[in-house]
Amino acid sequence: MTHVAAIGERQRVIGLATAGVVVLPAENPEAVRAAWSGLPAEVGLVILTPAAAAALGPGARDAQDPLTAVMPS
Repeated sequence: MTHVAAIGERQRVIGLATAGVVVLPAENPEAVRAAWSGLPAEVGLVILTPAAAAALGPGARDAQDPLTAVMPS
């Protein structure tokens, strides 16, 4: 079964846990990159806050797997 994860500032991602999303709070670029590199293999979609997306840069987000979506600002 494929899971959904969210990476970014705690205040922006914590509410997604109520929908079954794996929430990975990350308050700085280093934490974002650590959360990204530690994603479980069963994660098929990652929701990123704008700050988390900026920390990862376009290279990581261009990958086919997992899919990514960036929250609106």
